[in-house]
Amino acid sequence: MTVFAPVIASLLDNDLYKFTMWQAMLHRHPQTVAEYDFVCRNEPQFPLADLLDEVNAQLDHLCTLRFAEDELAYLGGLRFIKSDFVDFLRLFQFQRRFIRAWAEGGRLHIHAAGPQVHVMDFEIHVLSIVNELYFRRFEQEPALRTGRQRLQAKIDLLRAVDVAPARAHPLEIFDFGVRRRFSAAWQREVVTTLRDEVPEFFKGTSNVLLARDLGLVPIGTMAHEYLQTWQALGVRLRDFQRAALESWVQEYRGDLGIALTDVVTMDAFLADFDLYFAKLFDGLRHDSGDPIAWGEKAIAHYEKLRIDPHTKRLVFSDGLDIPTTLAIYDAFADRALTGFGIGTNFTNDMGHPAINIVMKLVAANGQTVAKISDAPGKTMGSDETFLAYLRQVFNVPA
Repeated sequence: MTVFAPVIASLLDNDLYKFTMWQAMLHRHPQTVAEYDFVCRNEPQFPLADLLDEVNAQLDHLCTLRFAEDELAYLGGLRFIKSDFVDFLRLFQFQRRFIRAWAEGGRLHIHAAGPQVHVMDFEIHVLSIVNELYFRRFEQEPALRTGRQRLQAKIDLLRAVDVAPARAHPLEIFDFGVRRRFSAAWQREVVTTLRDEVPEFFKGTSNVLLARDLGLVPIGTMAHEYLQTWQALGVRLRDFQRAALESWVQEYRGDLGIALTDVVTMDAFLADFDLYFAKLFDGLRHDSGDPIAWGEKAIAHYEKLRIDPHTKRLVFSDGLDIPTTLAIYDAFADRALTGFGIGTNFTNDMGHPAINIVMKLVAANGQTVAKISDAPGKTMGSDETFLAYLRQVFNVPA
């Protein structure tokens, strides 16, 4: 008989930005009802539908978990987390009736629906569960051996930066690998190794549990779902980005100041990111499209507003590896502060193709929401009429 091995053992084993968005929505729009759908964007090596029974067992377990007092104390010690949110988390428990999984053919479907403050946190846990169950079916020791060899090669590349001429701004790298990791244990090994071997470059992790346990800075601000929710909160569609950014400013009063730019393309974002926001936010995050072209647009925008780009941070997080990171760093290191969030390439570079899975917000308050990113493959939205309307409102070419 197979012994049940939970993938998620702590609700703190999650990206920081889930907590920061969760708090903002609890304080400002707790009545919002939302729907999230799981999608696999590539072809796995075996049908994900084969995992259905195991996924359901893991979801059953996830819905038994509660935040421990030491976990709540850690969250409460972060200066941007409010005491009433900690009190909410003390009472919080996932409700199984808000999430279901089923199979159609070889496809695995997972759908979460309910009050947003009760379903939005499923996302990262679901992705971690599916990933780890999927990769448990491969031989573990050869994969770990390959992963360790490749991790050492990345460390060697980073150490070579030490002997290069100094740049205006340092290279700073973060782990963003919770959602597509090979396993929780492997992510912990990777983050521990990077912390110990290259502390001059490795500056934090999005994983709140690992940040606490390993004495690292937890990294993260907002994701697409936060801005997309505002498409359904009663403001004029043309104003949803401004409304979302203004609400964030009011919630965090100067903390967590990195804004995400590709919910309706970088160009449409910059049209809304005026002098007011450009001064209030510490910088911008890239998550789709050509990173060099994006960085040039960001710097040009700051310069047009007479803001010194050296005082702002450009964060890159789209499918990075170390060579790509170093190339982007080389382009901007003397022009602006930078940061690099590396996900899959840190936590799932094991010799097996990664599965490109997401669990995205698809509707809020009964209304479709969508994302038109700077890379066509990352555009999200099932309602073609709404996508066309969104393009029209923001003058985005089809």
